[in-house]
Amino acid sequence: MNTPLATASGTPSVTPAVAPPGTSAAAQASAPVGLPTLPRPAADEFDAVIRQGAYMPLTQFGVIDATGDDAASFLHGQLTNDTQHLDAATARLAGYCSAKGRLLASLLTWRTGETIRLLVSKDLQAAVQKRLSMFVLRAKAKLVDASGELAVVGLAGDVRKALSGVFDALPDGVHVQVDGTAGSLIRVPDALGRLRYLWVGPKATIEAHLPLLDEKLKRVSPAVWDWLDIRAGEPRITQPVVEQFVPQMVNFDVLGAVNFRKGCYPGQEVVARSQYRGTIKRRTSLANVAGELATVKPGAELFHSDDPGQPCGMVVNAASAPEGGVDLLVEIKLAALEGGTVHLGAADGPALNFLALPYGLPTEV
Repeated sequence: MNTPLATASGTPSVTPAVAPPGTSAAAQASAPVGLPTLPRPAADEFDAVIRQGAYMPLTQFGVIDATGDDAASFLHGQLTNDTQHLDAATARLAGYCSAKGRLLASLLTWRTGETIRLLVSKDLQAAVQKRLSMFVLRAKAKLVDASGELAVVGLAGDVRKALSGVFDALPDGVHVQVDGTAGSLIRVPDALGRLRYLWVGPKATIEAHLPLLDEKLKRVSPAVWDWLDIRAGEPRITQPVVEQFVPQMVNFDVLGAVNFRKGCYPGQEVVARSQYRGTIKRRTSLANVAGELATVKPGAELFHSDDPGQPCGMVVNAASAPEGGVDLLVEIKLAALEGGTVHLGAADGPALNFLALPYGLPTEV
């Protein structure tokens, strides 16, 4: 059945961002709205990814298109990664920082034709586009919201045969991308040993191909993709954690999202100083905690059993886990991992069970 991509599994509830005390009604009305809280996927939705293959419409993302003669050089001066030399076969993870080196957004960047595309959390798309546009000045570059014309689909598991019916060639490595008549196909980091791809293309084109996917793959909730991103150890900046972390705190240096040899960008001095002066005392780890997404949210603070008076970390991303509870990516003081227990929300809150990341972290001095 050709199911419209705009329809997600289940009926999500939208959690608005909390406005500070004293915020006017008008200001509250225009405050950013957080992403929908997606219902817990059914067991067979998780199983489909692990045992066979699945696809999922990813309504949690927005797309910004950058066009113009200076688009690549402009973005090169704004993001943590190299866009000046971005070729047609490569996608790159990047961060967008404030002047203080704190992440305003995380983005996946790639080139399609003369356009550079930026995939960003849907709740940040408008703010990121507006802020970037403020700095275009005399550059020949234009930023537009392409979310309405494009669909984003995630595929995971044994999906290569299904994709081969759509694309003439498939990406053979992580962050390799191919362009075809149906759009762009990008391989992203594996999760639990399963292949993962992002397919971004015109909505009408992708919807026309859905019957082919439905014959070979199970359609599952976009919440499964959030879980896979967490198990891949790849943090995503969303509205509740804007300006909380320098890139190294969310392992972006390890994930290849920071180019330390490129020219300046907002916050570059802070990011470089953290890297070369041995001041990285906080990292992102993988964990599981009892609870549901109604109470386990990005931005929630963590507390250590030996120092209950002050937080030792923060939840970056959270997703329902198939075995129960919630899987998390948490930014945390490295010292807090050396002993004792870490708890969600308060020193007597649920204890985190830490899991191994799928990649190694450098030894901090």
